[in-house]
Amino acid sequence: MDDVASPRPGSSQPPSDGPERPAVQAPGLPHGSLPHDFDHRHADVSGGWLRAAAFGAMDGLVTNTSLLAGVGGAGLAANEIVMSGIAGLAAGAFSMALGEYASVSTANQQIDAEVRVERRAQKRHPVSEQTELVGTFVEMGMSEPTALAAAAEVHRDPEQAVTIHLTHELGVDPTEKPSPLVAGASSFVMFAIGAIIPLIPYLLGFESLAAGLAVGCGGLLLVGATTSHLTSQPLLRGAIRQLVFGLVAVGATYLVGHLIGVAVAG
Repeated sequence: MDDVASPRPGSSQPPSDGPERPAVQAPGLPHGSLPHDFDHRHADVSGGWLRAAAFGAMDGLVTNTSLLAGVGGAGLAANEIVMSGIAGLAAGAFSMALGEYASVSTANQQIDAEVRVERRAQKRHPVSEQTELVGTFVEMGMSEPTALAAAAEVHRDPEQAVTIHLTHELGVDPTEKPSPLVAGASSFVMFAIGAIIPLIPYLLGFESLAAGLAVGCGGLLLVGATTSHLTSQPLLRGAIRQLVFGLVAVGATYLVGHLIGVAVAG
C-alpha cells in the first residue's frame, strides 16, 4: 500500500499528493447536479441575438406590410407591388444587419474604453479603489469585516477586480459582451423572414392586396406571441400589442399612398 504524504506539523497546507476530495453532492438530486442547475435554467441573454432577431422580424413585417399597403393604396399593379416588396426586403435586411453590427460594435468599444479607464484608476489609486469596493459590498448588505475581506480577495486579481468594479458601477460585465456578427446576422435573417410574409399570397399567384395585408397581420400576431413566449409574458397580450403597432403603421402608410395616388391620377 502506497504511503500518503502527511502535512508538516503546524502547517495548514494539505498534502500535495493526497486523495482528492469528493465533490459536494446535494441530497436528493441527480449525481453531479447542484441545486441551482437542478432547480432552474437561465436563457443565454448575453449574445444580443434575441433583441436583434425580435426587432428584425417585427421591422421586416411592419416595413413590408406597410410598403405593400402604401403602393397598393396608390393603385400600383400586382407585379409592381411584388417588385416593391422584394426591393424593400433586400434594402431593409442589409440596412438592419449593418445597423445592428455597427450599433453593437460601438457599444462594445465603449465598454472596452471603460475597462481601460477602470484599469488605469486601479493602477494609480489601488487603495481608494479597494475602499470603494468595500463601500459597495457594505451597501449590498455585507458586514464591514466581510466586505473588507471580500474586497481584498477580489483585488488580488487585477483583471477580476476590473470586472467586479464595472459590473457594480456600470451594470455591465466586460467579459460578456454581445457579438456584433450574431446581432447583425440575426437581424438580416429575421428581417428577411418577416418581410417575405406579406408577399406570400402574391408569390402563390393571388393578386390581392387584402390577402397580403391579412397574411402580414397574421405574421404580426405570430411574432408577438413568439417573443412573449421567449420572455415568459402572456402570449395574447404580446400578440395583440404587435398587431396594434403594425396596424397603426399599415393604416397610416395606406392613407398616404392612397392620397398620393389620387393626387397623381388627378
